[in-house]
This record gives sequence, structure tokens and C-alpha cells, in this order.
Amino acid sequence: MQHPFVNRPVAGVAIAARGVAKTYTGPRGGAPKQALTGFDLDIPAGTVFGLLGPNGAGKSTFINIMAGTVIKSAGTVSVWGTDIDENPRQARANIGIVPQELNIDAYFTPRETLEMQAGLFGVPASERRTDEILEMVGLTKQAHSYARRLSGGMRRRLLVAKAMVHGPPILVLDEPTAGVDVALRQRLWDNIKSLNAAGVTIVLTTHYLEEAEALCDNIAILNQGRLIANQPKDVMMAGARAKEVRLTLAGGTPADLPGALAEMGARPVEGGISVRYDPEASSVGAIIAAVVAAGLEISDVTTDEPDLEEVFLEITGGAA
Repeated sequence: MQHPFVNRPVAGVAIAARGVAKTYTGPRGGAPKQALTGFDLDIPAGTVFGLLGPNGAGKSTFINIMAGTVIKSAGTVSVWGTDIDENPRQARANIGIVPQELNIDAYFTPRETLEMQAGLFGVPASERRTDEILEMVGLTKQAHSYARRLSGGMRRRLLVAKAMVHGPPILVLDEPTAGVDVALRQRLWDNIKSLNAAGVTIVLTTHYLEEAEALCDNIAILNQGRLIANQPKDVMMAGARAKEVRLTLAGGTPADLPGALAEMGARPVEGGISVRYDPEASSVGAIIAAVVAAGLEISDVTTDEPDLEEVFLEITGGAA
């Protein structure tokens, strides 16, 4: 299925933010809270873009600014080429928000829910794609069941469908798989991939780093209201400094580490030693040479590339 919109925004940027800041007034004259400190961010059209950060980093504030439910304190934001201040109605029409909360009327069927939502967006009856969207999210069989009878996973997919009724080119998924089991998470991942393949730009916030690693093309990291990283996922992964090499030794774990290896950061592990190293300062070859020079016989070598969790913790200084 190809998505109905046709035009891309200028320069292929789905969302452009410049100098975006948000300060919340403190309660009863208390100190104001700086939720976002002015930052610039471009989200490329057609990508799955991960917006990551610890709790309180400012992710939800930024999403709500894009959605028009929070008024920014400074800066500009355009959604699919439309400035949210100059034309807020069109900007809202350019984006679909899938919230964390399951805000669905329990006494409406999925079909009724989508029809009502389409009406709220002013979509003429002849242009509605209700059945097509229900099929896209795998709810065709449940189209006439009351929402209260749907499983939690089905309700989450219904939220995705609800956000798609007006054909927005951008879909924001705020923690879409929070609290669901592994099997359902995989199905939701498949839905996200299908939507993106149909041309929808996906903005994804998630606490599951494996989710971002599996789905995202680009990743931005917010921490304490500041944008501290924004790179293609592969570049971010390649840029992580710490890597690890494990060497299985013919003589097993050494009783005492030779001084040269201890200085390299080697530590004893079952059957040998492990060395965590910075590839810009050292190499596997240099480590192997040092082990051989120490008179130890190597029977096997394995290397461990960092995963996104390690990269995230390194960038945020361990914040969770």
C-alpha cells in the first residue's frame, strides 16, 4: 500500500526545529523548570527517527510542542514544511500522535472509532480509508468488536490506526511497546516497518534500546533538556569508543596478570583474559602482540562490538 500524500517538504526534512526551548513556571513562585534548552534538530523525511533520553529528558515536551498541545517558550518548529505558529491547523494535520496512554472509548468498535476520528479531522466520507487502515494494523477481524473486548496489544494497534485516519505524512509513536510482551512487541515492530515502507516518516520514543537499534535509521538523544547527540544509527554505533576483545588462553585464566597487560586494562575471565580498549588508541593486533610477548599462548580470540545500550550510557554518562 502506498500512502496517499505525494509532496515532500523542502530539502527532504519532515520536522525542522530551531532554537526550541521550553520553560515551565514554578509552582507558587518557585523556581522555573527548564524542560528544553534551545536546540536545533532536523528529522529527515522517510526515516524511522529515534528520540531517546532518560526520564525527564524533555522528549514528551518536544512531542507535545510538535502536536500543538504545549506552547514553546522560544524557537521555531515546522512540520512537513508548515510552521506550527503560522499555520497551526495544517501543522497538526501533518502529524499523527500515538500516545502512551490507551485513550480509546471502550464502547466504540474499531471501525466506529476510526470513522469518528476521521470526521473530527474533516475527512469526507468518500475519502476515508477505514477498512484499509484496519487491515494495515491487523484489526480487520476485530472491526466490529467493542474496544473493551480488545487485548492490550490490539488497543495499541488501534491507537496507531486512529492516528492515521487523516493520512498524515508523519507519525509520532510515544513508547509504543511499553508494557507489552515480546511477541506483541515484534508484531508492533512489523507494523512500524510496514508504515515506513509505505512512505510514512516515523518518530519513535522508546525506553527499549534494542527497539531503537532494530528500527531506527537516525537517533537523537536528549538529556536534561539538551540535545547531546544526533547521528545516523550506524555512525553512532561506529563512534562508540569502548570495544572488547576476549582471549581464551591455552593455560586457562592466569593466576597473575603480567604488568604490561594489567596496564592495558586486561582482566581475568573464565578460561583467559578480556581487554576493553579504545580503537583510536589501540587495536586487537596490539593486544594480541602484548599477550604473546608476555609468554601466554592464545587458543581463541573473540571481539565484542558495543550495542546501543553501551553507546547510550556512554553518551549520557550513565543516566537512565
